[in-house]
Amino acid sequence: MPIRGETVVLAGGAPVTTPRDAAKDAARDELLNADYHRHDPSLQERVIDWITDRLDEALGALTGDGTSGATGLVLFLLVAAIIGAALWWRLGAPKRAARTHPGVFGDLGPRSAAEHRADAERHAAAGRWTEAVREQMRALVRGLEERTLLDARPGRTADEAAAEAGRALPGHAAELAAAARAFDDIAYGERTADQSAYQSLRDLDRALERARPVLAPAAGGAA
Repeated sequence: MPIRGETVVLAGGAPVTTPRDAAKDAARDELLNADYHRHDPSLQERVIDWITDRLDEALGALTGDGTSGATGLVLFLLVAAIIGAALWWRLGAPKRAARTHPGVFGDLGPRSAAEHRADAERHAAAGRWTEAVREQMRALVRGLEERTLLDARPGRTADEAAAEAGRALPGHAAELAAAARAFDDIAYGERTADQSAYQSLRDLDRALERARPVLAPAAGGAA
């Protein structure tokens, strides 16, 4: 429906004079026709185009095309921040990579469970709860090794020790798994250690000393 001034030309060619407001409404309705916008870029495409244009401007500024290097650097960092925010909004927070931890004993030489327990008690008495938790977990694992419920294997992680010990002591499997998770979170900086964390490990260590293992039956034999 072509519009000339305040005169609307119908499809048949006959002009019809309309008031100004009516002409504006007719023009707006015509321009809102979906056929005219079928090939318009989407919002996401317009955002990407805008970011690309800003990035080109920033890179051009960095190479000295009419803008100082400092200004270009600021523009570049601003565009990088916008791109990062857009990716965060579009994709969400990045997934945390799977954690890999060194063995329970780290680089320490062989020490007895009693020595680790004594160190844990000294750290606890001084209020050094992170160190107390580390030493108490080491005492727990070393005690299981001394009872041959675990083989003495360098590099074993707390999770591995808990899983293996849980098969021999199924009544404490859940507690062992929880203790390993707490040890990992505390020993590697994601959780603050406190007295209750140390006391839980100490109580579990004492309970394991009294626990009797469940031995797997020999092949073809009775339980």
